[in-house]
Amino acid sequence: MFRMVFENNSLKIPNVNNVNNVNNVNNVNNLKFDKEKNIFYVCSSGGCGSTIIYNYLRNFGKAYHIHDRYPPEKLCYIGNENTDKPVYSEWFNNTEIPDDKLHTYKVLFIYRNPIDVIFSRFRVPNIPHLQHIKCNNNGIIYFDDVIKCGKDLYGLEEFFDNYTIPKKRNYHIYCIKYEDFFKNISVFNNLLDIPDIKYLYPLKIEKRKPITHVKELLHIYKSLIVKMNKMNFIEIVKPLEDNKINDENDV
Repeated sequence: MFRMVFENNSLKIPNVNNVNNVNNVNNVNNLKFDKEKNIFYVCSSGGCGSTIIYNYLRNFGKAYHIHDRYPPEKLCYIGNENTDKPVYSEWFNNTEIPDDKLHTYKVLFIYRNPIDVIFSRFRVPNIPHLQHIKCNNNGIIYFDDVIKCGKDLYGLEEFFDNYTIPKKRNYHIYCIKYEDFFKNISVFNNLLDIPDIKYLYPLKIEKRKPITHVKELLHIYKSLIVKMNKMNFIEIVKPLEDNKINDENDV
């Protein structure tokens, strides 16, 4: 069953008039936690609640919000950082991060039920965003065309596969199921090795909106939905090692 809801990208804001809240903020600021040693790449297709997680992680380090469909083989900087070539601010560029700095980076992929994604970000023609996530046809894709042809014209399954299938990389990818995030924030914090401060937990706010063409969308995205349902709340996709031929197997 699919949740017919949307989550606003909202965070709980401290009430500075409350003495306890002021003390909580001071305690956070006084944490012996080196934010300079934590860099988070928060990747998604959009419409996945990634902005909430991006804003949350900014409490613990530097965060980048990324909508690039193609994670590189070797981790690279984002946008115009360390490159002279103009690159969109939410895409990887071609400048590789040095090996001795890779340990400071954590790459997250946030995903969500594709029907929720479509009605959150894609349903109303959003060609600029579809261009940003590198859709075919230069992002000129209309919802009615998806329904009429019965195909994943947005390429959401390809986007999902590009991050969740092990490949030759020099970094891990933390795949996060958004629907399970709010009830597992402490688990999330533990795996990312960041402080578990309940006061900083993001607040989930829902607005109910109707979703149409559910039957058609269930058919189009059946394969992707099955893949997502098989995933745990967090799964770490490790680099695929080179296949080594064992001489004994050749005998």
